[in-house]
Amino acid sequence: MANYRLDLQYEGTRYDGWQKQGNTKNTIQGRLETLLGEYCKEEIALIGSGRTDAGAHAAGQVANFHTTKKLDEEDLRDYLNDHLPGDIGVTKVQAVEEAFHARHHASQKVYVYRVWNSRVKNVLEGRYLFQSPEELDLEQMKQAAAHLVGTHDFRSFCANGRMKKSTVRTVFSIDIQRIGEEVRLTFCGNGFLYNMVRMMAGTLLQVGEGKLLPEEMPSILEQKNRQAAGVTLPAKGLLLQSVSYGDSPKS
Repeated sequence: MANYRLDLQYEGTRYDGWQKQGNTKNTIQGRLETLLGEYCKEEIALIGSGRTDAGAHAAGQVANFHTTKKLDEEDLRDYLNDHLPGDIGVTKVQAVEEAFHARHHASQKVYVYRVWNSRVKNVLEGRYLFQSPEELDLEQMKQAAAHLVGTHDFRSFCANGRMKKSTVRTVFSIDIQRIGEEVRLTFCGNGFLYNMVRMMAGTLLQVGEGKLLPEEMPSILEQKNRQAAGVTLPAKGLLLQSVSYGDSPKS
């Protein structure tokens, strides 16, 4: 079996998320699998590096699929881009080792959450930003973020209350910066739980607004209770920036 890696971008506003679902055909994975099946003339199962939420975006999503066919990478890339809607794009197709798995082999993911910190709307980029007009104390937010960096049980930041698998993750860094009227939060880690980035961003925003204190972060982690953490921010401000792999050798 041949194994191919796809590097993808998408504007997720009008989709029901990455993952194919039984109650909707309007997913990124579903659209791609249909086209891949038509191209390969066999049923294709596409594996993504992770599931992005409905309305969230990606600049560097990675996926892979197996096929019995030997494919021309550039021809497949062009075919997909010619037939995909304008808000989904394939930047690269690459033959990889048969064992490569887009999700299991990911060693680092970077997510960006964008906050428009102004009372004046940003009409042109409104689909990619969460607007928060309240004044934000970035130094307090950075102090709070420092408590979340490292290896912790992030159950308090998981939307799946029935999660049976481990909720321990390692956050390598959280960067918070102001770019004009925008406050940009960049999260880098070895993996993230369901809604984890949106919850961390919401919690840090509440710190910036003075509704939570930086020193409350250790207690929030220790409680392992979703109700202890802050709000979940809307998906539209979330972008999967990149996914990294230790080694992804070509076949």
